[in-house]
Amino acid sequence: MEATEEKKEPDTKRVHTYPLIRHSDMNDEMKTEAMELCVTACEKFANNNENAAKMIKDTMDKKFGASWHAVVGEGYGFEITHEVKNLLYMFFGGNVAICVWKCS
Repeated sequence: MEATEEKKEPDTKRVHTYPLIRHSDMNDEMKTEAMELCVTACEKFANNNENAAKMIKDTMDKKFGASWHAVVGEGYGFEITHEVKNLLYMFFGGNVAICVWKCS
């Protein structure tokens, strides 16, 4: 008798290279613009989350009025107060989380 060996796939982490929106209460147009901005900032400043967050905040302030906030990074929790219809929480590049919100 021949022993059959099962081929097992190696344990690998699944990396998402596309933006994955976890939660948003923005209208579709604003959500799309914010998501594209976050992707652009994270690609431009791949090794500097602080600069990516600054770019997101500054651009959102110019486009949609003042008092936007942005957090870019890995492994953080948050609890925020925000204006209704002004929150985006997403992942990009697998493990980078981006939270963007407006609070005056």
